[in-house]
Amino acid sequence: MARDSTRPTSRDVAQAAGVSQAAVSLVLGDKWRGRVSEPTAQRVRDAASELGYRPNLAARNLRLGRTRTVLLVVPALTTEFFAEVYTGAARVAAEHGFGVVLYPSPEGVGPARDPFASAQAALDGVIASSMAADALSAIRGDQLPLVMLDSDPEGSLGAATVNLDIADGIRQVAEHLLALGHRSFLHLAADIPSWTFEVRARELATRLTGVPGTELRTIRAPISIEGALRATEAALAAPGPRPTALVCDDDKLAAGAYKAIRRAGLRVPDDLSVTGLDDLGLATAIDPELTTVRLDAEAFGERGMRALLAVLEGRPPEKGDLPVSLVVRGSTAPPP
Repeated sequence: MARDSTRPTSRDVAQAAGVSQAAVSLVLGDKWRGRVSEPTAQRVRDAASELGYRPNLAARNLRLGRTRTVLLVVPALTTEFFAEVYTGAARVAAEHGFGVVLYPSPEGVGPARDPFASAQAALDGVIASSMAADALSAIRGDQLPLVMLDSDPEGSLGAATVNLDIADGIRQVAEHLLALGHRSFLHLAADIPSWTFEVRARELATRLTGVPGTELRTIRAPISIEGALRATEAALAAPGPRPTALVCDDDKLAAGAYKAIRRAGLRVPDDLSVTGLDDLGLATAIDPELTTVRLDAEAFGERGMRALLAVLEGRPPEKGDLPVSLVVRGSTAPPP
């Protein structure tokens, strides 16, 4: 067989870069820092790229006794948020020769079946959303190297926890609405027992009760347009003064609330300002476009995968919550 039709080897990369095979192994295994200079590492990466070299993962895994496979457990794929988390995690994983298997908990929240004959035998680690934490015992994910997303860092099951700064997002929402003059609030809360939603409720109450003359009422709904529609309809039909601002835990809840507000003969934002959280594609598909908190889901997935790599290598993961930002659009205005 002709030389140029064979698969390039690490020896070919070493010759092209003018280094030893050991140096190639260190660089492509991302273990070169402190042992190989940055210019040399770049030369190896360039040579590998030009030759189209790919490490023989099967042989490497046999030596290491590892599958280089990670399980990402999410509550469901009903929004693009967790699809973007997967995209970010898979991007970082691919850079380190890992694959990511996406496993949505079948019922959204609650127990799940082991997707493998034995997850422990087939996986190197698990990244899991706190909303899908109940699935971990079934797949024995809590006995593998584990990184929790959106989870209480004080009581996390995982070796590391990665969070978005949801509390700051709610602070930004509250400050925006208070600055517009709102004092009567309705919180459309997700009816899910999860730390991330507890943070939203607690932070909103803290921000509003600190301002004299504010009122806050809470209603709960499953994260669905129909559930939000029914809950908001009931709240608007209840006796007493109507709220002027509706704070929703999720953009999908906000979309359901829009329908209820229109059915009640009211307008957004003339009669009722509405805010969401996520900045899904849905936020700009509804009219008026939704004021919401933008969460960088891909960066969230990237940080989660980097944290798991750190756990696997015995390094401390990166600290600090990922920042979030309020995007002000047409659904908020001063109260009537």
